[in-house]
Amino acid sequence: MNDFQRLQDEFQRCIISGDDSVLDKILDSPKEKRDVLFGVYRFAYASRLVEALSNDHPFLHTYLGDEMFDDMGKAYVAAKPSQHPNLRWFSQGIPEFLRANKPYSEHPEIFELADLEKALNDVFDAADGDVLAIEDVAAVPPDSWNDLRFYPHSTARRFDLTTNAAAIWIALKNEEAPPDAEVSGEPSRILAWRQDATPMFRELTAEEGMMWDEAVAGIPFGVLCSMLATYDDPDNAAGRGAGYLRGWIEAGLLSGISIGT
Repeated sequence: MNDFQRLQDEFQRCIISGDDSVLDKILDSPKEKRDVLFGVYRFAYASRLVEALSNDHPFLHTYLGDEMFDDMGKAYVAAKPSQHPNLRWFSQGIPEFLRANKPYSEHPEIFELADLEKALNDVFDAADGDVLAIEDVAAVPPDSWNDLRFYPHSTARRFDLTTNAAAIWIALKNEEAPPDAEVSGEPSRILAWRQDATPMFRELTAEEGMMWDEAVAGIPFGVLCSMLATYDDPDNAAGRGAGYLRGWIEAGLLSGISIGT
């Protein structure tokens, strides 16, 4: 490493860490002192990172407002210095940071809104995968349906929310006033995925959420229908299961099927 590279590394370290030891290697300009000049770089670095956070969490920014989001972003930059050359990954720790730090930790809709936006970012960047076609399922012999197993698409993400953060996100996206934050009586079962090139999400009913969770765990269709029978009319369990399955296929949520173990 040559002297110039060492100076660059020290300059970067001091910008990130807040250390001013590099100032003895910087000259004053005719119009300004070196500490002010260096401060411009430090401010620009932090501002660029906060801007990246806003790009990844636009509706969290809207919900918090400019001032609070800026304060939150600067605190995150100080607590979680960037460790990756790609800014896309800098915001990954935002939900955990909000959970762990007041005043954000006192308002669960804030960190759950961040959870939802992170999930949509992640499904957008997830690896491509095969998409199951309705014709593939239609070709399965009727006597094999009980043993049919399903494989989720590589972009699918299932998680729960305890607040109405999803409704807040939808209102903000539609440029509407968000509803008051509420803690739900039971969790909102969220399924996020990428359909073509568009990140999507929707809330599942308790029954569909159970079927999805068990299906991706490898439970065959016949057992799934038996489980559905405990939720509602047992005579229609197979029909409801087939309806959920068709919806998943049409949305591109499945990548494949197999018969047997």
